Amino acid sequence: MVSKILVPTDGSETARKAVEYAVELAKQLKASIIVLTVIDNRSFAAQTVPAEETAMHIIEPIEDYLRGAAQEYAEEIMRLCDESGVQSKTVVRTGHPVENIVKEAEESKVDLIVMGSHGRSALSASLLGSVAYGVIHNQTKVPVLIVRRD
Repeated sequence: MVSKILVPTDGSETARKAVEYAVELAKQLKASIIVLTVIDNRSFAAQTVPAEETAMHIIEPIEDYLRGAAQEYAEEIMRLCDESGVQSKTVVRTGHPVENIVKEAEESKVDLIVMGSHGRSALSASLLGSVAYGVIHNQTKVPVLIVRRD
């Protein structure tokens, strides 16, 4: 029985589609949802976001900016869950997305991972680092349901 669903999201349109699917599934199964956002800090060091791009119009480290954006997106998902009567919580982590998704799935003892995929081929996924491909081919024993973009 599925009673706890992990939904990793990056705020993309494909991820939003997966979130909507997961919320509807959770509603039907009377399951709860854990929304996970992972800030991939491998690609930036001490970079900053220009003041005009930030909510407070001040220069801030890119990690802080991304954490704030992740929190805002998570709050939107929480509202969607509340409207659907689905219990939810959010988790924001920093690091490698695949590793953090698998780690959260195991630590939270979820029954299912629902995530979006852009539908890249295995070759382009390995070259571009597809997160969905990485989670599916990792050592996790948790089933993964992929929601395609189209």
